[in-house]
Amino acid sequence: MARASRRLVRNYGHDLRLVGTRRGRLFLVVLLALYLWLPFQLDDFWASVLTLAGITAIGALGLNLLTGYTGQPSLGTAAFIGLGAFTASYCGRPEDYGGLGWSFPAYLGVAILLGAGVGYLVGVPALRLRGNYLIIATLGLVFVAIYIWRSWEEVTGGNAGVPMPIDVKIFGLNFTNLEVFGETFGRNQGFFYLVWAVVALVALLCKNLVRSRPGRAFQAVRDRDVAAEVVGVSLFRTKVGAFVLSSAIATAGGVFYGIWIQYLVPEDSSLGLNLSISYLAIIIVGGVGTIYGPIIGALLIGSMPALIDEFAGQLPFVSSSATDSGISKPALQTLLYAILIIVFLVAEPNGLAGMWRRVRDYFATWPLAKRGS
Repeated sequence: MARASRRLVRNYGHDLRLVGTRRGRLFLVVLLALYLWLPFQLDDFWASVLTLAGITAIGALGLNLLTGYTGQPSLGTAAFIGLGAFTASYCGRPEDYGGLGWSFPAYLGVAILLGAGVGYLVGVPALRLRGNYLIIATLGLVFVAIYIWRSWEEVTGGNAGVPMPIDVKIFGLNFTNLEVFGETFGRNQGFFYLVWAVVALVALLCKNLVRSRPGRAFQAVRDRDVAAEVVGVSLFRTKVGAFVLSSAIATAGGVFYGIWIQYLVPEDSSLGLNLSISYLAIIIVGGVGTIYGPIIGALLIGSMPALIDEFAGQLPFVSSSATDSGISKPALQTLLYAILIIVFLVAEPNGLAGMWRRVRDYFATWPLAKRGS
């Protein structure tokens, strides 16, 4: 009984605590230890896989604010990923390569501001759209972005592509060639530290936001927008604000994506519909309307491109070149996204986060849950 009483929410302040239990605090300590320990154990390939998963988690957290918490579906994430990547390239690459030579904090800040501005421009006309119409409109944004990237050769290099910034320096630390306490890390291991630290910061930002007054307005608009407006929630401020925040976070993810990929070509395979679908698959598989769901989904879906590229060639039905018969790696990737989306929408709409909650609640109420079943 004493154990059960400690789990009760006694007041509003208790309910608002980020980590309300001893078990939760222990879990955070374990995650921190894992974060510090993993790069020492990972080779370049697995460090690259987990770094890409962290990069996709950043963009997925932004999309989840818009789709999961505000109920505004979007397939335009790839456009903001490209915006962040090419902004980083133009502002961050050395002047000898046609760039501005800015530092990492400077071009990251500019990319976030540009993403927020474009999100506002997209969010205002999107107020009149909902459901499938909004999905089609945001999908059109991806094709418009691809056309702009291909045409704006000074910034993007056109069809030839453009190199991304080489160094990522913060407070004297170069995370693409990190050296701490005499230990030298490879590019992927050092970048792992930076990316997952940003994932933690973005997750904390989103967690605090959804528990605040604007976050409650997001969820009210998602559940009943007309009723929310009747009780005083501004649909304009809420929906446009969601677009602005989501776009800014996705653009920040695009900066890290460009740095990770090192050389980006504005084509459909890298910045097209498939990329947008992957972000939608992440929040559906991970759990829509949760903070940790997109992170779990990113670990599964976000690492899939690197794993397919590395191991799919060993499968007999996957073609290794354009002349071979069989399914190509990009087509296999798209097929897996589609299958996962369909399976989770039909069998588990709450995603992996919903499955985890059921398991957690079962053991939290055991043996009563066992008797009830």
